[in-house]
Amino acid sequence: MRPSVRIACRWLALLAACLPPALLAAPPTVFAAASLKPALDQMARDGLLGSPTPQLVYAASSALARQIEGDAPADLFISADERWMNDAAEHQAIVPATRMDLLGNALVLVAPAGSSARIDLARGVGPLLKALGRDGRLAIALPDSVPAGIYAKQSLVKLGMWDALEPRMAMSRDVRAALNLVVLRQCPLGIVYRSDAVSEPRVKVLATFPPASHKPIVYPVAIVKGHDDAAARALLAALESARAAEVFRHWGFSMPPQAKQPVRQ
Repeated sequence: MRPSVRIACRWLALLAACLPPALLAAPPTVFAAASLKPALDQMARDGLLGSPTPQLVYAASSALARQIEGDAPADLFISADERWMNDAAEHQAIVPATRMDLLGNALVLVAPAGSSARIDLARGVGPLLKALGRDGRLAIALPDSVPAGIYAKQSLVKLGMWDALEPRMAMSRDVRAALNLVVLRQCPLGIVYRSDAVSEPRVKVLATFPPASHKPIVYPVAIVKGHDDAAARALLAALESARAAEVFRHWGFSMPPQAKQPVRQ
């Protein structure tokens, strides 16, 4: 080895020895439901998720679960419903002892901020069809696989509106895509989470679907199998903290039913 190269290698080794372990460790990766993006992005910016800042990957819970089951390199999985966390558990893709219910949410009907529509869900499907007009469509996430779409279908079926509205739907890959259709005024109405409406000033909430019309909205979290280490445990604890709970509430989330109180940090 040439002397100059040998000296450079020694300097690099010395520099690495002097760096804090947090700067040398690879950042953990979080696979999170798309609706969590505003809240988790803020937590990452504010340093609430630790150092190094985790890599945050957002998509529909169904897509993320399938990727985890295919050995995608994720450390933590946050689903927007229990179904896809259960699916990951059945495929032995998570560490069962680390699973917990992290958050709750609500399902709302939204319109562009300037809309004059008025909707009372108790009056049946008529007001929705009127608000859609002749050619308008109702934006929802995919109702057979994406949690927000599944909850939306449950509500519309329970309220007796599904059959009339299904032909008028624009179905999107995830709930944020459905929200965007309303933001861009490509759809006059959309069904999204309360947290999505809170994060987007270009829409307004017309109505909240009765909680009894759909299964409870629960966001479970768990460490992915093969990634149960100190970094993943620390990240899980950060998500449970009181400071994280404040951010989640700011973005329209709630505590899940029968949840324990967040830990003060």
